[in-house]
Amino acid sequence: MKNLLRYGIGLVPGLFLFSVISAQKVQMIKLVKESNNQVTVLADGKPFTSLLYPDTLEKPVLYPLYAADGELITRGYPIAPRPHEPVDHPHHIGLWMNYENVNGLDFWNNSSAIAAEKKAQYGWIKMTRLGEMKDGPTGTLTYFANWQDIHKNILLEEKTTFHFSAKNNIRIIDRITTLTAKTDVKMPDVKDGFLGLRVTHELELPSKEEREFTDDKGNITKVKPSDDPLVSGNYITSEGATGDAAWSTRGKWCMLYGKKGNDTISIAIIDHPKNVGYPTYWHARGYGLFAANPLGQKIFSNGKQVLNYALKNGESVTFRFRIVINSDKKRLSNNTVEKLSKEFEKQ
Repeated sequence: MKNLLRYGIGLVPGLFLFSVISAQKVQMIKLVKESNNQVTVLADGKPFTSLLYPDTLEKPVLYPLYAADGELITRGYPIAPRPHEPVDHPHHIGLWMNYENVNGLDFWNNSSAIAAEKKAQYGWIKMTRLGEMKDGPTGTLTYFANWQDIHKNILLEEKTTFHFSAKNNIRIIDRITTLTAKTDVKMPDVKDGFLGLRVTHELELPSKEEREFTDDKGNITKVKPSDDPLVSGNYITSEGATGDAAWSTRGKWCMLYGKKGNDTISIAIIDHPKNVGYPTYWHARGYGLFAANPLGQKIFSNGKQVLNYALKNGESVTFRFRIVINSDKKRLSNNTVEKLSKEFEKQ
């Protein structure tokens, strides 16, 4: 975190290499390998995000994430708490990918808050090495990791490649993750997964009631109301679902938007037609969890659909997601997100 902050938070206009937002100057992406298990990503010398993979975390994460106007779009807790933000769900850190049930191990809910005597029920994603790091108009960063149990037995090998781009008010992260089974792997239908983002307090949806959420092990997390006047988030999906009604619906994309600082921040997560479970179900909660869960279908469909995904030893599966972050006076239009989605489909 300190290494990222030293680069400052202001951002200057730049460019993306795609047709739907054209005739602008490219922002050059630079990747900086830090000494503390961190790779900092800069856009024209200004903070974009960092890949964090210290031993103290249960998974690699992109944290924090900045919009082009310098506003943080991710919650600070538990790494760098900020005043007035919620402190629920300590496993929600930045942008990550994992799942609640892999051969009975809970990768999603693992965090420093889990008691030592219960840790054997959880899983870790541990980096093994960094791969390609390339600067340019599109920055590329690859890492390799193992999905493992407390005894370091490997269930899945992961290869993830990020492509970072930036132009004017918009920033894009394309994530391509391949999982290869090192044993027979079962990933039955569960609620908590798969690509997750925990957003800043201002982008939560307003609410007046305290809510309780229970995981598969009976752990209860209470979430306080978000009736702060600065809270102004809202969801909209490709299929027209809005607000809290976006949760448990399918869609090619889902966008969260709200006011922060002097601009409206829009964050779109775009699914890919080659992904398992396309179009994904949206595990998009009003309290700030914004997640796409293509593997959990039973709970979202009230039992009408069941996936229970599995891989045999040696089999692989690849997931592709695009994350769009925009800062402007108005939210991104549905038409623009559709065009970005169509473009992503060709990759």
